[in-house]
Amino acid sequence: MTDDRIRLQKYLSMCAVASRRKAEELIAQGKVKVNGKVAQIGDKVSPKHDTVTVGGRKIVGNKKHYYIMLHKPRGYITTMDDEMGRKCVAELVRDVGARVYPVGRLDKDSEGLLLMTNDGEFANHMTHPSKHIPKTYRVTVRPDVTEDMLTAFATGMEIDGRITAPADAHVIEKQDNRVVIEIILYEGRNRQIRKMCESLGLEVARLKRIKIGSVKLGMLKTGDCRHLTPDEVHALMTSAEQSGNLRRGLNDKI
Repeated sequence: MTDDRIRLQKYLSMCAVASRRKAEELIAQGKVKVNGKVAQIGDKVSPKHDTVTVGGRKIVGNKKHYYIMLHKPRGYITTMDDEMGRKCVAELVRDVGARVYPVGRLDKDSEGLLLMTNDGEFANHMTHPSKHIPKTYRVTVRPDVTEDMLTAFATGMEIDGRITAPADAHVIEKQDNRVVIEIILYEGRNRQIRKMCESLGLEVARLKRIKIGSVKLGMLKTGDCRHLTPDEVHALMTSAEQSGNLRRGLNDKI
């Protein structure tokens, strides 16, 4: 008989319970059981034969995948619930037809394009460290941006003890004590743009993600969401594959 067992965290991700990383946290906290027994990190399950519960709730595999683009407003946190009662992005996608969770994150004070899905493999593809899908941001900073600062974005700078990957940055608009720049990142560290700007002495007044790969936020209104088209999903997956191949090629040359 063919062994159809897969890692428990992968199964939970496929069933839209949580991302793989969050699923590992749930397992470590003892909230996941397989056939009535508390699960451990590294356990494998058979989707056809094993019964998996999280917090006492039986997990059933998804038959249909949903891919959502949300225009996240400022003031919302990128999570499905919050013990402190803060506004969560889950509140904005209740009517999409399935339970979907965020792919990556935007911090509370940032806004713009946020992907959400119930397809764990898609989410893993988009967020895996080996992938370097370009993400484009429109950032308003104060007081002014110099050529040396743009060079620092392009060459990398030390943040939290590590040098950032080169980023593309150029000025869109300049006014008195206010500059709008467009920044394209190829890695996804926590609050990376804010930390980079802080290290350059810049105050971030507004930060908005407008594009992931070739998929644009467009005219989607703040707080609204829509389903991605099949072409957009394909484009994102292709971008992830190409970025992974590029990274492997660079590593081979090092």
